[in-house]
Amino acid sequence: MLKEIRNRKGISQKELSEATKIKLRTIQSYEQKTKNIDNAKFETLIKLSIALDCRISELFNDEELKNLSKRARL
Repeated sequence: MLKEIRNRKGISQKELSEATKIKLRTIQSYEQKTKNIDNAKFETLIKLSIALDCRISELFNDEELKNLSKRARL
C-alpha cells in the first residue's frame, strides 16, 4: 500500500526518504516486500503517515494488518 499511496501523492521514493529521514533503501524494501512494513518501528510508521498525509492503517494491506494485529496482542 505504501507504493500506491506514494504514487497517488506524486512523491518519489527519494523525496519520501528526504522528508521522513528514512533510508531510501528501507523505503524501497518496504515497497518491494523484501522487508515487512508490519515489523517497522512505530516512529517509522508515524513519519510515513505524516509525510504521505494518510492514516497509519492505510500503509498496510489486509495481510499486513492481520500480522500487526497479532503482534499487538502478544
